[in-house]
Amino acid sequence: MSGHSKWATTKHKKAIIDSRRAKSFAKLIKNIEVAAKMGGADLAGNPTLYDAVQKAKKTSVPNDNIDRAIKRGAGIGGEAVEYTSIMYEGYGPNGVALMIECLTDNKNRAAAEVRTALSRNGGNLADPGSVAYNFTRKGVIVVSSENTTEDDVMLAVLDAGAEEIQPHGQGFEVITEASDLVPVRTALQDAGIDYESADVEFVPNLKVEIDADTARKVFRLIDALEDSDDVQNVFSNFDLTPEVQAELENDED
Repeated sequence: MSGHSKWATTKHKKAIIDSRRAKSFAKLIKNIEVAAKMGGADLAGNPTLYDAVQKAKKTSVPNDNIDRAIKRGAGIGGEAVEYTSIMYEGYGPNGVALMIECLTDNKNRAAAEVRTALSRNGGNLADPGSVAYNFTRKGVIVVSSENTTEDDVMLAVLDAGAEEIQPHGQGFEVITEASDLVPVRTALQDAGIDYESADVEFVPNLKVEIDADTARKVFRLIDALEDSDDVQNVFSNFDLTPEVQAELENDED
């Protein structure tokens, strides 16, 4: 299971979503505001906004909150938002590589919170470029296997620009070039296949397997980073064997 996804198991992911619903809402709202600011309030003409709204809806963000975020982002009604996007590079326990994506209205606060989370959890900041070379921006679409098969997904996306399909939790990840995310997502919709999320992410070119003890430390570090309101996403290059995944699942029992 790839480390570019924020949590290595559905149990870990579900626990974080359940315990941090309010924080999750705030970050999803921020994505909507930024997308509306960049491309306008029309969902049909702004695919980035469309995907941000769909993701928020699937996480049960109330429609009123979504509508207000679109208006704030687009500057409708006099409200305005100003966020700066910053990417920090770092290393976690045992040299695990990290790309830390921030959206903030206060660069100094964001930098301080990222540095503190790293230093307190066995990590450190890296020089710009020293980690980024091992990551590529890719479109990542998560599809549940509940009502579809890998063959169904493959047939739907093969001619739309998908590069690969790989197992992910209780479903599949469809990997595309960043520029092909929208046509591949549209192909899934045209085929009647529902998707959980469609995002542009930093995917590692080379993954490193880690043991369960290192994984626990990495999860604690990612947990601390994502506790910051300024941190939107954390991407990493760790890989977990099925045996390590099983051991981590037992931690939740």
